[in-house]
Amino acid sequence: MPKSDYIPHSDSDLLLWHDHFKNAIATLKDSLGFSDADLAAINADNEQLHQTISAANAAAVAAHSANAAKSSTIGEVENNTRAHARRAKAQPAYVESMGVLLGIIGSATHIDPASYKPILTATDQTGGIVQLKFNKYKSDGINIYCQREGETELTLLSRTLVSPFTDKRPLLVAGKPELRRYTAVHLLGDDEVGQFSDELVVNCTP
Repeated sequence: MPKSDYIPHSDSDLLLWHDHFKNAIATLKDSLGFSDADLAAINADNEQLHQTISAANAAAVAAHSANAAKSSTIGEVENNTRAHARRAKAQPAYVESMGVLLGIIGSATHIDPASYKPILTATDQTGGIVQLKFNKYKSDGINIYCQREGETELTLLSRTLVSPFTDKRPLLVAGKPELRRYTAVHLLGDDEVGQFSDELVVNCTP
């Protein structure tokens, strides 16, 4: 019967495993014929492993913070700009040509329900919490499907009418990162219409 790989794949488990390996090999060095130079190389590997994983985690936290700040700023600026646009359009002297010049007149669009395809974005908020944003167009909302790490297929997570939706499920294993796949499809009434969104893979960090 084949055995599983003895080296763990998650960062946290790998660090614990390599720490144990480093310490255990030091106690068995003479029996197994390992030299001081061999131990020095193993210790160097261990130190590099800790440094690079720590740096990657710090970069992920910084990226999460920067993206949250970006989203907040974009939302604030959009709200302010829409208020300015409404004020401009309410002025007696306002004419449509001014709106064209300012870029505050939306273009007319025709959407075929059969071609609906949600644009889904996701933000990991740590601890298993994921915020999902989507475009409604002229639909009534979306069905969101998800597949968690270890599951074999996508299953319905939520029927939601308002963006954003927050997946508040905790991590399957506390403290261990988890991959989730998300996709969504538009709704008209209770019926799913159009195409499914592109799948998103989210690395949920502790």
